[in-house]
Amino acid sequence: MKKMVIAIIAAYAVWTVIWLVGNATLFADVAAQSADGTPVTAVGVLLGILLLSIICSLAAGVVAARLDRANAFRAVLITGALLVLTGVGVQASVWALMPVWYHLSFLILIVPVALLGARLVSGSSAAE
Repeated sequence: MKKMVIAIIAAYAVWTVIWLVGNATLFADVAAQSADGTPVTAVGVLLGILLLSIICSLAAGVVAARLDRANAFRAVLITGALLVLTGVGVQASVWALMPVWYHLSFLILIVPVALLGARLVSGSSAAE
């Protein structure tokens, strides 16, 4: 149990750090734009932000699976659930600034991509 808690916390932290650093370096202009209430509608930018989220989720799945191989599936699911809950709050706060397809894609991709990350480390057992 202790190992799983550490895996979940570390995976969540890795997702968050990659997200924050990625946004600060790659999408600083977008963050400033949305902070002042200007909608973000450029499809290329939105797809780039989604790609960053996919990288974050893959990394979180890898970390959770590596830190608790015995309970990789459960650790990744719990991490994913926590990330989705956080994501719902964040997406709700910027709901009017981005299109619905972006918000839904962002949220829907978190868990399956994290499971894919775990599968990359653990083989098929992490995603069963």
